Amino acid sequence: MVPSGQVAEKEVSEEPGPGPEPHSWRCLVFYLCFYGFMAQMRPGESFITPYLLGPDKNFTREQVTNEVIPVLSYSYLVVLVPVFLLTDYLRYKPVLLLQGLSYVCVWLLLLLGHSVLHMQLMEVCYSITMAARIAYSSYIFSLVRPARYQRMASYSRTAVLLGVFTSSVLGQLLVSVGQMSFSMLNYISLAFLTFSLVLALFLRRPKRSLFFNRSAPARGASPSELDQMHPAPDQPVRGKLGRALGACRDSFLAHMLWDLVGSARRPQLRLWSLWWVFNSAGYYLIVYYVHVLWNKVLITPSSTQVYNGAADAASTLLGAITSFAAGFVNIRWALWSKVVIASILAVQAGLVFLMTSTKDIWLCYAAYVLFRGAYQFLVPIATFQIASSLSKELCALVFGVNTFLATILKTTITLIVSDKRGLGLSVHCQFLIYCVYFLVLSVIFFLGAGLDGLRHCQRDRHQPLPLAQELRSPLEEKPGRLPSVEQGLGGIHPSAPPLPLEDCAEDGPGTLGPVAKA
Repeated sequence: MVPSGQVAEKEVSEEPGPGPEPHSWRCLVFYLCFYGFMAQMRPGESFITPYLLGPDKNFTREQVTNEVIPVLSYSYLVVLVPVFLLTDYLRYKPVLLLQGLSYVCVWLLLLLGHSVLHMQLMEVCYSITMAARIAYSSYIFSLVRPARYQRMASYSRTAVLLGVFTSSVLGQLLVSVGQMSFSMLNYISLAFLTFSLVLALFLRRPKRSLFFNRSAPARGASPSELDQMHPAPDQPVRGKLGRALGACRDSFLAHMLWDLVGSARRPQLRLWSLWWVFNSAGYYLIVYYVHVLWNKVLITPSSTQVYNGAADAASTLLGAITSFAAGFVNIRWALWSKVVIASILAVQAGLVFLMTSTKDIWLCYAAYVLFRGAYQFLVPIATFQIASSLSKELCALVFGVNTFLATILKTTITLIVSDKRGLGLSVHCQFLIYCVYFLVLSVIFFLGAGLDGLRHCQRDRHQPLPLAQELRSPLEEKPGRLPSVEQGLGGIHPSAPPLPLEDCAEDGPGTLGPVAKA
C-alpha cells in the first residue's frame, strides 16, 4: 500500500519552503513509477493484428482496416477533451482507475469477442485508455515541489519507456522462443493489466490539481505564474451585471484564452505548433496501420516467424535515443527550424514509401523503426520551442489545443481514406497517400525556409541576425519553468495532454487499437 505520511498535510505549503518528508515522497514516487511500468506490461499488444487475422478470430484484412481501426480515431476525438478535464477535476486517481478498467475491458473483448461490433467496442475502450494517459503524467507532479519537476518527469518517462520495451521483448521471446500462441499471450497481458489495476487502487488521491482544484497560497506563498500575470483588481465591481462581467473577465479560463491569443503571434510558437499538428496526425496514422501492412508483406502460418515485438522494442529504444540526442543539438533555431523540419519530413516520406514498396519484411521493419526515431527526434525540440516562453498553465493549454487539432485532422483523414463509408482504401494505397502527405508537408516547409532566406538577403547585410533560443540542457533552465520533455495523449507538463511516449515514448507498439497509441 502506498505510504501517505505527511504529504497531504503539507501540499499547500509554500513552494520555496521545504517539501514533504523526504522518505515519504520518495516512496510515493517509486510506487507510482512501478505502477507506470506495470501498466505498460502488455506482451500480446504487438501481435494483436495477426491474432485478429489468424485462425483464432478469422477476421478479414478489409474488416480490420476499414471497419475496426477507424473507430479508434473517432472515439478518441470524442473522449479526449472530457477525460482531460475530468483528470484535473477529479484529481487524477479516479481517471487512473478508469484507465485500468478500460484496459481490462479491452483484453476481455479481445479474448471473448467474435464479431466486428465487439472489436469496435474494444477500440472505444482503448481510446479511453489513450485519453487517460494524461492522468499518470500529471499525477507525479502533485507529489513534489516544482523544483523537482524535471527529475520526476524523467523518472516517470523512464518507467514507461522501460515498461514498453520490456513488454515488447517479453512478447517476442514468448512467441519466438517459447512458441506460445497469440491467445495465451493475450491472457498473460490480461493478468498483468489486472495486477496494475489493483496497484492503482492504493494510489493516494492528491488534494490539489492545476485548474479546478487550485488551493489558495498559504501565508508567504508565491502565487502561480498565471496569478502573477493577472492580479485581482484592487476595487470590487458593484452591481450584479458588473460582478458577472468581472467574474467572466477574471475567470481562470478567460485569462488563459486571452494569453493564448497573444502567444499565437510568436513565429516559433506558430511554426512548431503547426509541425505538431500535421506531423502528429500523419505519424499516428502510420502507427495505427503498420501492423496490418506487416501482415500483408509477411504472409506466414507460423507465429514464430512474426517479429512485430522485436520491431516495436527497437523503435522504442531508438526513439528514446533520438529524444535524448536532441537535447545536445545547438543551432540557431529561429533561422534553421524550417529547414530541419522539412528535412525530417522528407526522410519520413521516403521511409513510408519504402514500407509501401518493399516485399522484404525486414526492410519494412527497419523503415518503421527509423520513421519513429525521426519523429521522436523532433518532439523534445518542439516541446522546448513551444514551452520556453509560456507559463506552466498556458503551456498545458497550448499542448492540449495542438493535440486536439491533430486528432481532428487524423479523424478527418481516417474518415476519407480508411473508413468503408469513405474511400475504404487498402492498406497499401493508404500508405501511398501518407507518403504523399509527408512529401507535401516537406515541400511546404522547404518553400517557407526559402522565403525566409530571401527576406534575410534583402535586409541590410550589416544587420545582425536575431538571437535564437537554443535547446539547452534541462540543468540550465530555471527550475519549475519549463515542462520536462515527455512524449504522450504522455505528459509534457503536469497538465499537458499525452503525447506517445513513445509514442511520446509511450506510444509503444503500434498496431490496431490496443497497440496504436495516440
